[in-house]
Order: sequence, then structure tokens, then C-alpha cells
Amino acid sequence: MSKHYFSKLIEKEIARLESMPQPPEIDVSDLDGDKLAAFIDHTNLKPEATRADIIALCEEAKQFHFASVCVNPSWVPLCVEQLEGSEVLICAVVGFPLGANTSENKAIEAEELVELGAREIDMVLNIGRLKDEDYTFVYEDILQVVDAAKKAHVKVILETCLLQENEIIAGCVLGKEAGAHFVKTSTGFNKAGATIHAVSLMRRTVGEGMGVKAAGGIRTREAALAMIKAGASRIGASASVTIVS
Repeated sequence: MSKHYFSKLIEKEIARLESMPQPPEIDVSDLDGDKLAAFIDHTNLKPEATRADIIALCEEAKQFHFASVCVNPSWVPLCVEQLEGSEVLICAVVGFPLGANTSENKAIEAEELVELGAREIDMVLNIGRLKDEDYTFVYEDILQVVDAAKKAHVKVILETCLLQENEIIAGCVLGKEAGAHFVKTSTGFNKAGATIHAVSLMRRTVGEGMGVKAAGGIRTREAALAMIKAGASRIGASASVTIVS
């Protein structure tokens, strides 16, 4: 599909959002214990994370019933071993943290990780290409990962702290068009993480049929609930135990 097609689609979405009233906040009054834990991807993406750290991550995920563990690619086989028999999913990152890898490499990485046992893929889109309005490239970058991941769910990381509002909308539109299952705010490796404004904008753009993951700097129960109120259906956090305790 051409840049002209995507530009018109994005312009139409921007116009729709400008005339759209703010939606009511989501009720989070009953989110205690396991209900809140079910929103959380328990995350350790630190480059210095050790085998012992990842084993601890998996044990905590099983104990608190988090939605998934989110890890760097090399740890997927260990997580499969540690989480055998549990309902905790394994989420792995692709093109992380910059998103500037070739689309082919992202697709190969996604395919390998799914074969190893990952059931969710968090990919970073090509941020510079999005800012250049190279919409066909960005769409195909996401699409290649979606196709390679097969039945695994794909979350598209926008890195919202580097984007203008219209660029966030564009990233959401392209992710939705490419068949991704979620859009995600941040890697947690840049100058800022999730904001209420970005989460709300992303939710209003993608509607109810697609997930929104808030990640980056969410360290308290109050912060997690605020993101869910704004429209997040998943929370990425390394402070997950603190959040649910």
C-alpha cells in the first residue's frame, strides 16, 4: 500500500479524534490482588540480568499470577523451563531497544522466539522512519513481524517520548493496519516512559478491539491503576511485586 493511502488514513483518524469527546475513565475499584496482577507483564530487560534473576522473575510470576514474564531473547528457553505447567505467558522483545534493525532481522528474530516458546512479541517499530512519514516502510516492518510471529500476539512499541501527538496516532494506525494485537508506549530505555496522555490517546485511536500496553516508569499501584483508568489493558513493569503487594 502506498504512502498516499496511509497518509489519508492517518489524516482521517486525526480529524476523527479532534471531534471526539474524551471517554469516561475506566472503573478500577475492584482491581485487587490477582485481578490487577493479570494486567501485568513482569519484566526484566536489564542487560546485566543473570540466570538467577530470570529464575526469580519466573518464580514471582507464578506466585502472583502475572500475565507474562517479559525478557530479552536469550532467556526464552530458560523461561520455558521455569514456567512449564503454569499459565504465565512468555513475552520476548524484538528489535530492542532502538527499533532500527532491518525488518528482515526483526522477522527472523520473532520467528525464532516463537519457535523457542514465546507467546507474545514486543517489537520496537522504526522510530526514525515513522518521523520521516515513511508509512509504507513502517507498516511493512510491523507486518513482517506479525506474519513471522504467526499465532503469537505482537505488541508494537512506539517510544512515545520521542514522538509528537500526530506521530503517536500514526504509529497506532499503522500497527492496527498491519494486524498487531497491541500498541505499547515505551521501551523503558529512553528519556521517559508511559504517560496518562499517551495511553489515553492510544486507546482512543485503536478503539476497544486492540490492546494498549503502558510501560516505562510504572512503579506503584497508584501509577498502574491510573494507566488502566486511561485505557491500558496491559502494564509492563519491573516493580510488579510492589505494585500488587
